[in-house]
Amino acid sequence: MRNRYRQEGAWLIALVAVFLSPCFGQSGESSEVPRLGAGAKISTLGIGFEAATGVTAQSNVRGGFNFFNYDRGFTQDGIDYGTDLRLRSIEVHYDWFFSHGFHVSPGLLIYNNNRAEGDAMVPGGRSFTLGGRSYISDPSNPVRGTAEIDFSQKKVSPMVTIGTGNLLRRTGRRLSINFEGGVVFESSPQAVLNLTGSACSSLGGVGAPIICQPVSTTPQIQADIQSEQNKINSGTPPYDSVQSVLKFYPVISIGVGWRFK
Repeated sequence: MRNRYRQEGAWLIALVAVFLSPCFGQSGESSEVPRLGAGAKISTLGIGFEAATGVTAQSNVRGGFNFFNYDRGFTQDGIDYGTDLRLRSIEVHYDWFFSHGFHVSPGLLIYNNNRAEGDAMVPGGRSFTLGGRSYISDPSNPVRGTAEIDFSQKKVSPMVTIGTGNLLRRTGRRLSINFEGGVVFESSPQAVLNLTGSACSSLGGVGAPIICQPVSTTPQIQADIQSEQNKINSGTPPYDSVQSVLKFYPVISIGVGWRFK
């Protein structure tokens, strides 16, 4: 976890150095191109902060970072999940303006660490299913573990947005209101489910003995866990819609900006 925070911090420092350094030491250049604007926004990538510097009279280079955490619990197939959605990304754009702030902005997520991760558990005595097979969580050794859906296999992901507004308004007021919409071309989500404890099943019909086996070492249970993962990884309905959304991640944002120079 500490290494992850260090990596995120290093990416942020690099972003600031690359995209704000052109704003200094340019006293000999034309004053027609603004040199520094910054803003804040809320988007489907999280809470974001961004800055821009002018390139030409009709274009900017813009970079920013986004973050968001959201905790949610739910039950699926008898398994309780406590999920933490973690959005972490750094983006860069080339803003090409046409008129009245309307722009097209090809770009990249140069750092993509968007994922959902959390705990999984089945209280002892509860029935649950894995890969279509029914089990009962052992009351003396309940099933528990972790679950993760990683939709950031590609740490660098192309994206494109269109919108209105300009952090570096060329005329008039310094304040800007910015709207954008677009898509990030991410990788297919990868689900990983790790379970421990013991799961019980009947060897036959009603009245047959119940046999409990350790989840981590029983081949059939491991195969059923793999089948459960594959429902998401292969886009099996109803998870096909989840895969489509995460693979072509929609970006919608609204923000405010201020031109400093």
